[in-house]
Amino acid sequence: MLSKFFPHIKEKPLSERVKSRDAFIYLDRVMWSFGWTEPENKRWILPYKLWLAFVNIVMLILLPISISIEYLHRFKTFSAGEFLSSLEIGVNMYGSSFKCAFTLIGFKKRQEAKVLLDQLDKRCLSDKERSTVHRYVAMGNFFDILYHIFYSTFVVMNFPYFLLERRHAWRMYFPYIDSDEQFYISSIAECFLMTAAIYMDLCTDVCPLISMLMARCHISLLKQRLRNLRSKPGRTEDEYLEELTECIRDHRLLLDYVDALRPVFSGTIFVQFLLIGTVLGLSMINLMFFSTFWTGVATCLFMFDVSMETFPFCYLCNMIIDDCQEMSNCLFQSDWTSADRRYKSTLVYFLHNLQQPITLTAGGVFPISMQTNLAMVKLAFSVVTVIKQFNLAERFQ
Repeated sequence: MLSKFFPHIKEKPLSERVKSRDAFIYLDRVMWSFGWTEPENKRWILPYKLWLAFVNIVMLILLPISISIEYLHRFKTFSAGEFLSSLEIGVNMYGSSFKCAFTLIGFKKRQEAKVLLDQLDKRCLSDKERSTVHRYVAMGNFFDILYHIFYSTFVVMNFPYFLLERRHAWRMYFPYIDSDEQFYISSIAECFLMTAAIYMDLCTDVCPLISMLMARCHISLLKQRLRNLRSKPGRTEDEYLEELTECIRDHRLLLDYVDALRPVFSGTIFVQFLLIGTVLGLSMINLMFFSTFWTGVATCLFMFDVSMETFPFCYLCNMIIDDCQEMSNCLFQSDWTSADRRYKSTLVYFLHNLQQPITLTAGGVFPISMQTNLAMVKLAFSVVTVIKQFNLAERFQ
């Protein structure tokens, strides 16, 4: 059903030429709309840069400030539930501004990484290898659409309910607009800005996921090539050595690809690690003490979306670490015992490099893994425990 509207989420047949960079098709379109890429026609650079400046000043600077001003301007009108709902989104929005800035600054690095993907694609000659690339490209585009559905559902669940209740869903401050007298205008403006904000946040969350997904695609292809080393009889020792050397080049390209993306994702995931515990903690307090049924459903969706910002990426990083171990095993289990001395010495050198796992760190501090993610999530339970011990929820009710 979805493939009728989004054809790139369906695996293409081998008769069509597909590149690894095609996994970013839908993501790049959204980024282009925010001014985060470059126009194809150079004569539109100036208008595009002006659009970039306008959108990002409004969304990354003015929008978080408008939520903060609303606290100062009309704090006494907030109920406890409304305040927590606004606070959890406001905290996440400030973090999102930093995440978007890191992603925007890393545009050139992401372009360098795509060039390296093109070089890795040149090694995919057999139908089996091309089929693997096609499958991962479709998977990358599918994840992007899936995130759009998850994040959009949060807005769809919130906006109509609060509109019918004649209450503001996110409580933003708009100068020269009375939010009570001009309720519908301010509510529609809130919905529009919140939708744009979650799509910006989506870009910062999906970009690392798809990028490392394509890294895993080529790691799986390299594992298969390592298994097949010296498996074709009738070749000379020089040809076997050249085959091993090509695998070494592939591994070097993979390392260069990850190194190009490392500074881009380091800051993004670092900010998210710092926020996830606090944001989930505030959401849990709101859910446990102040939510109605409908606002509780919306809060659960928000918590799910916040968890999706780090969980899939951390899980993928763990899988890549395991893949690196498997690569060294594949090389060691290949048919090298009858090889000459040159081949064996090259293999030992390569085996040593393969045993170094491909890892990412958040801000150069936290290793990006499921263990770190779970440790940060546990902070949410600590926040709830503190609130319950001091009976703070009862005082606000």
